[in-house]
Amino acid sequence: MSVPPISAPKVLLFDVNETLLNLASVEESVNKVLLENNAAKLWFSNMLHYSLVLTVSGQYRPFPEIGAAVLQMMARNRDVMLSDEDASKALEPMKSAPAHADVPAALAALRGAGFRMATLTNSTCEGSKAQLDSAGIAGFFERQLSVETVKKYKPHRDVYLWAAEQMQVQPADCMLVAAHPWDVAGAAWASMRAAFLARVGVQTFSPAPTPEIEALDLGDLARRLGAAPAAT
Repeated sequence: MSVPPISAPKVLLFDVNETLLNLASVEESVNKVLLENNAAKLWFSNMLHYSLVLTVSGQYRPFPEIGAAVLQMMARNRDVMLSDEDASKALEPMKSAPAHADVPAALAALRGAGFRMATLTNSTCEGSKAQLDSAGIAGFFERQLSVETVKKYKPHRDVYLWAAEQMQVQPADCMLVAAHPWDVAGAAWASMRAAFLARVGVQTFSPAPTPEIEALDLGDLARRLGAAPAAT
């Protein structure tokens, strides 16, 4: 049975890493350095953990710096000595990660349907621009918003409120789109609408408000919002 379209938000805010971009090449590089097939998942979780440690402590460091520091910490636990240069090199694939296969057509459909769209990422301004340019999807977005400006990491409430202010709308007029349960939870607690992309291996966080939409991928979300992606 088809699901009827919901009322359209004024602005769609997209998380970038894993939501729009496929980080398989990053995972492969991190796993190789850490000598363990599934180490990249833990690395990404720890990177998010330490970004929040900084935020709640009133501190800020750029996301790539946190990622490299966490990689070195994990490497030492495996008796692998990783220099600053080696850690940065291992994370280079982050800059050229491709878009998920469903993303370009879905973004085109959403733009064609008249949606205002922006990205909201924990990556730096420079890093986000490089990522979106490399993936060929930068042109779909009105703004590229980074936590680097507010120097607090998602899911801090202030990030979402700032993003809505930047788009000149109320938080309730924005829908945050992410494949991360913590991100959609943070947006919902900041009075935003939220759409969760159920990519492989992710689930919603039950103590948080239920996302307004749980979509299989971005194409599914576009259809739920009344914008049908072109057939590929």
